[in-house]
Parts: sequence; C-alpha cells; structure tokens
Amino acid sequence: MSSTQSCEIQIRVRYAECDPMGYLHHAKYFEYFEMGRTELLRQNGHAYRDMEATGTLFVVARAECKYHKPIRYDDVITLVTEQVRVTRARIDHHYEILRNGIRLCQAATTLACVDRNGSLQPIPDSLFTSHPGSNYRS
Repeated sequence: MSSTQSCEIQIRVRYAECDPMGYLHHAKYFEYFEMGRTELLRQNGHAYRDMEATGTLFVVARAECKYHKPIRYDDVITLVTEQVRVTRARIDHHYEILRNGIRLCQAATTLACVDRNGSLQPIPDSLFTSHPGSNYRS
C-alpha cells in the first residue's frame, strides 16, 4: 500500500495523560498508536482527512497491547509504527514504544476499510503503489 513501511515519532508524555500515580494511562497508548498510523500515512503522501472526505474510512477492528514497563510523566518516548500486512480491505500495524532503546510496550491493530454506513469496502487503488517490496496481498 505504501512506499514507507514504518515511521518513528518522538512523544513527550504530558501531565494530563497520566493517572494519579504519574504513569501514562493505559488508554492513552491507543491515542499514540493513532498518531503513528496517521504519520505513516502522511509520510506516504496521503491525509486521512482527504480520504474521509471521499468516503473512505478506516475503523479499528482489532487491537491488542502488551505493557512491559511503565511510562511516566515527562518521559520522551519513541513510537515505532510498522505496516506489516495489507489485504484488499484491511491493514495490520505493529507498534513498539521505546525509551532510551528499552522496549516499554508492544501492540498490534487491524484496521478495516469501510464506507460511511460502516460496510466493508475495498481499499481504493489510489492508496496502493506498485513499488518493489510492497506488502499488498490480494
């Protein structure tokens, strides 16, 4: 689907994202994963806003996360987002969050391509490229 299969972004954990103990709240991880997916898409010349305007939507159909070590307020972390599989109507991503090279979390999501009514639809051809190494599976 895309020419760039992964991206890294740096995130500084904000106070408002933490629980009373100063740890990143578990639900916030999924917001970070969305940031990674959006940036990966942007790096490949697409904006989710533009896709949404044409009626192409992606919904999270599956999500899993394994928390290895806590993330704390004011930590600077690296989120690595990797596109690992693309079929005609779904995209699988894998994520790692690192602090100073130490893995804090691993996660995976499956996105389904749907129309405005929530019905499954094929990913538009305009999102696919024919570059060598593309991981599209028909």
